[in-house]
Amino acid sequence: MAGSRFDRVAAELIEDYSRARLQIWIKDGTITVDGQSVAPRHRVKGGEWLIAELPEYVAPDSAVAAQAIPLDIHYEDEHILVINKPADFVMHTAPGNYEGTLQNGLLSYDPALAGIPRSGIVHRLDKQTSGLVMVARTLIAHNSLVQQLQERTVHRVYDAILTGVPVAGGTVDEPIGRHPVDRKRMSVNERGKPAVTHYRVARKFKRHSHVRVKLETGRTHQIRVHMAHIRYPLIGDVVYGGRRQIPGGVGNEVKTAVMAFPRQALNASELGIQHPADNREMQWTVPLPEDMQQLLSVLAADGDDG
Repeated sequence: MAGSRFDRVAAELIEDYSRARLQIWIKDGTITVDGQSVAPRHRVKGGEWLIAELPEYVAPDSAVAAQAIPLDIHYEDEHILVINKPADFVMHTAPGNYEGTLQNGLLSYDPALAGIPRSGIVHRLDKQTSGLVMVARTLIAHNSLVQQLQERTVHRVYDAILTGVPVAGGTVDEPIGRHPVDRKRMSVNERGKPAVTHYRVARKFKRHSHVRVKLETGRTHQIRVHMAHIRYPLIGDVVYGGRRQIPGGVGNEVKTAVMAFPRQALNASELGIQHPADNREMQWTVPLPEDMQQLLSVLAADGDDG
């Protein structure tokens, strides 16, 4: 971010509020650089602290519409919700996409979530990634879950289907940051933030594999970036895996299934936290969605590795 305007940096780091509102807070000293008030146009050098002394709760800039969208609620109590998110379902509203999101559905299910930052959503799954996500129903729960994420104590295990067959499991410990050219993508680069991904092979097929991935950190697109970095991209991930290619030696049914798979083959299958109210260890598991089960069946019918 070195050389960027401070208001632009603030808008990227504090996503719940508009740039206009952030500019007001910068001007009145609510948001500072290393504790010093600066103008919104101030250019950062890199390495400074952005300090935002915001109220405990400030209503978002614009109300997100509540919509009666069916939600697969895997667990709920007065403090948290655990949702099993299907693929092709956006997590929260954004410019140009104000309807049909999980956030819209949550506000219909529990209107009180309007008083929680991001309507209680504390972590994200990509639009095309399915699986478990947690939602805070109170500010206390929100603070607890965010802290657990920051302290890396949240248990998260994903199932992924890869192009290629790793010899064995392993760990990818490579920093991830914005791609230096394509700012919509992430990449492994030395200026990124620490990112650690552990994976083990669940089953090997002829030219593909089913792996279970455990996240130690939670960078944007982390699994997709790390798996592509070690040359085992997720099936269906055209952003990081490039143009779909079918390895030689597989049957026609595999070729058809892989080419037709409509998303990256990734599911958040396990989620574990300390309950915000009483610190109980809680963990949830969901089966693979039907599309990934069908893909694994086709790969298995074609034969295993070797």
